[in-house]
Amino acid sequence: MTPHIGAEPGQIAETVLMPGDPYRARWAAETFLDGAELVNEVRGMLGFTGTYKGNRVTIQGSGMGMPSLSIYANELISIYKAQTLIRIGSCGGMQPHVAIRDVIIAMSATTITSPSSGIFREVNFAPTAHYDLLAAAVTAAKTKETATHVGGIYSSDVFYAERPDLDEQMVRHGILGVEMEAAELYTLAARHGRRALAILTVSDHLQTGEALPAEDREKTFGDMVEIALEAAFA
Repeated sequence: MTPHIGAEPGQIAETVLMPGDPYRARWAAETFLDGAELVNEVRGMLGFTGTYKGNRVTIQGSGMGMPSLSIYANELISIYKAQTLIRIGSCGGMQPHVAIRDVIIAMSATTITSPSSGIFREVNFAPTAHYDLLAAAVTAAKTKETATHVGGIYSSDVFYAERPDLDEQMVRHGILGVEMEAAELYTLAARHGRRALAILTVSDHLQTGEALPAEDREKTFGDMVEIALEAAFA
């Protein structure tokens, strides 16, 4: 057990999917895993372990933002020895050709700052996905009807941003979408020699103002979850 995860030794699988929303964790576990069992409910951050096509999987909520993600990823890696961590979450679309409900597979994650920024001092570390996971996710996505985009995303440390000039530069430099966790996940995975990837569903769009309702954000991201599971065990 850790301060934030109440699972006993052996209850967490080596492969962990990490949605920000704990209710999305419950929905994904009930929908895609066989024999899913609740292994964590500390602070309401639900985690479940079951199997997918015979492979053990844990789906553990990470909370919102890089500081929260950092807590859960650190404990999953250091205490529970997780080897593969895949963020499954929502994001805001930033490019005109990226539509609501499209899937983004994040090759890299740009950020201004993260919980790990202090250890790099003057270095601008470039957080990237694990190539094998990235390639496997791209292959898995080809079996889906949902449009999929592969490229860079932006991990913001604020939800209510007031920097339209920064958004303009992200769009100018080809950033596909904005979310709040992946840069720290990629950095922690690199530090500890783990595999990490972020697969995101576009839930709203910064240019068009479109947005999915809360219920759709929680329960209609099936392709994203299936791509993650197939990539993990390719």
